[in-house]
Formats: sequence, structure tokens, C-alpha cells
Amino acid sequence: MFNDPFHPEEALTQHKDSRKRKLLAAVCAIAITAVLFVGYAVLRKYHAQRVAADATLPATDPPKGPALAHVVVDEPTLEKGMTTVGGVVKNISSQQLSGLSVMLEFRRRKDGKTEQTVLPVNPAQLQPQQEGAYAAKFSVDDFASVRLAGVQADPQSTMIVYSSSQGKKRPPERLPPQTIVVKRPGKPGEFINTPDNPARIP
Repeated sequence: MFNDPFHPEEALTQHKDSRKRKLLAAVCAIAITAVLFVGYAVLRKYHAQRVAADATLPATDPPKGPALAHVVVDEPTLEKGMTTVGGVVKNISSQQLSGLSVMLEFRRRKDGKTEQTVLPVNPAQLQPQQEGAYAAKFSVDDFASVRLAGVQADPQSTMIVYSSSQGKKRPPERLPPQTIVVKRPGKPGEFINTPDNPARIP
């Protein structure tokens, strides 16, 4: 029979160690929970800011009133893999228009998304009833379509009221002439239709 004497000091030490481990585990759990909560709050705030930024549109009211300019839009022309878009802007108001530019909206071929480009009008200042031209070239492979999106003028490139109409039509494409050589049966100088070689004439 073995004697197993009771050691109160050893039991007290084990009890303290157990309490320390439990306390350390509780502190770690609280710290991890706090980190997760803070991270979630930061991500949520960032997501809310991003959604708000994407949804926010410029608070610009559409221009109102009589048209100040008339835009003539020519049909795009194709040449050597490039598309040319352009037309004419006419000042139909009774005042001078300065800083004129035309805004075009292009639709990309690869993803169908749109992007806008501003083309300056030459000359940029138009007196009443005076006309100016605009034009641009881009690769056929880049964009599938283009449309007129607006007209800007000074001060500070403000959108103005305009009217528009169809301009010059695209010229018909001319195919290069081709010479087709047809080889006839028989020897040179020999009649095709002979008693020995009868042929049916349609």
C-alpha cells in the first residue's frame, strides 16, 4: 500500500495556474472579438463610402430655354481601318458663343460600356449665324457606335441647349476593279463548236 500524502501548496499552485490560463484565454477571446468587430466596422464604412461614391451623380440640371446652337452630325466615314466622325456647329442665337465644344458618347466594342469625349469646335468663338467644325478619328476596332451627347460653352464649359440634324451621308464604298480571266477549252485558233466537238449553245 502506497502513501499519497496531500500537498496543499502544490494544489494551490495548480489552482492558480488554471485560473491564469482561463484568464489568458478570456483575454485572447475578447481581443480577437474586438479586432473582428473593428475590422467589420471599417469594411462596412468603406463599402458604404464606395457605394455612395458610385451612386453619386453630378448635380447638374439639364439646360432649359431656347436652343443656342444647332449641331449637324455627319455619318461616320471609314478609311483604312479608321472611322472619322464630325460635323458643323452653327450659332443660332443673337449673342456670341465662346469656348464651344461638342460632347460625343462612344460605345466600346470589347465590353459594351460607354465613354465620353469632348471635341473642340474650330473656331471656338462663333458670332450669330457663324459656323464652326469639329472632327475626330478613332480605330474601327475600338468603338462600335457614337452619338451626340451635348454641347458646351463658356463660362466654365456649361452645357447649353442645342438642336441637331443629320448631315452628310456616308459615301458609297467603291470596290477596286478586278479583271477575271476565263480560260476556254480547246487549242488557240480552234473552233469550239465543230462536228467532231459539238457544243450546245444556250
